[in-house]
Amino acid sequence: AVETMQPWFITSIRQGIAAIIVLVMLLFKKQLVWIGWEKFKVQFVLSVLMLVFANSFTTIAEQSITSGLTSIMSAMSPVIVFIGSVIFGIQKPTWKGFFGVLLGFTGVVFIFRKGLSDILDPNYKVGIAYLSIAILSWSIAVLYSKKHAHQTNNITLNLFYQFSIASLIQLVLAFLFSSDADINLWSFRSFAAVVYLAVFGSVVAFFAYYYALQRVSAVRVSVLNYVNTIIAIFLGWLLLDEVITIDFIIAAVLIMSGVFIINYKRK
Repeated sequence: AVETMQPWFITSIRQGIAAIIVLVMLLFKKQLVWIGWEKFKVQFVLSVLMLVFANSFTTIAEQSITSGLTSIMSAMSPVIVFIGSVIFGIQKPTWKGFFGVLLGFTGVVFIFRKGLSDILDPNYKVGIAYLSIAILSWSIAVLYSKKHAHQTNNITLNLFYQFSIASLIQLVLAFLFSSDADINLWSFRSFAAVVYLAVFGSVVAFFAYYYALQRVSAVRVSVLNYVNTIIAIFLGWLLLDEVITIDFIIAAVLIMSGVFIINYKRK
């Protein structure tokens, strides 16, 4: 998407398309209603944290830093969520939770360890700053949404408000920071990528995220981000003929062990 389109336009169009998709679903089910100012405030905060800050700043950061560095920094999110959950009393501290998060984080760092040196590269300082804000915003949003889970009965309706709010804010930012953008230069390939992100990266992913968050702890939901690393590398092997190395196997074992430890319950 970023090949020919500006980041703020990408995120605005992405969330706008997602909002339209969700709107159609709500109209079909006859569930489109005003949620009231109190619940609207919650959706506004989540929209700004998750979509405007986390989603947009990640898109901007990925233009200037390596994928390895992005993966390593993103792996900090479950760690922050675990610490925040304990501090704010969302969940009790356990060695099992700590060890599971640590194992998953170690797995991601291991597979992308070459990217560690990029942290000190002055050329990446702006991208690192954007990504740091994105990761912190996402982690805070996870804790905030868990804290207000009792107010999120209709996930589809909440997502409509979140996507709509984010799209409008991002559109304003797009015209402020990318006013010289030439729509005629946007390629079909880039726009198709935005549509794909809207359907799977926004509608499907966020619905699954909130559905899971209503049923399990914030740490369990956030630690599943580690699995994305395995899936991405596996798809690279399957679709792009990339080589599966012993490093990947070791990292996969560490990550899956961490996820298993966190989710394991004695019967």
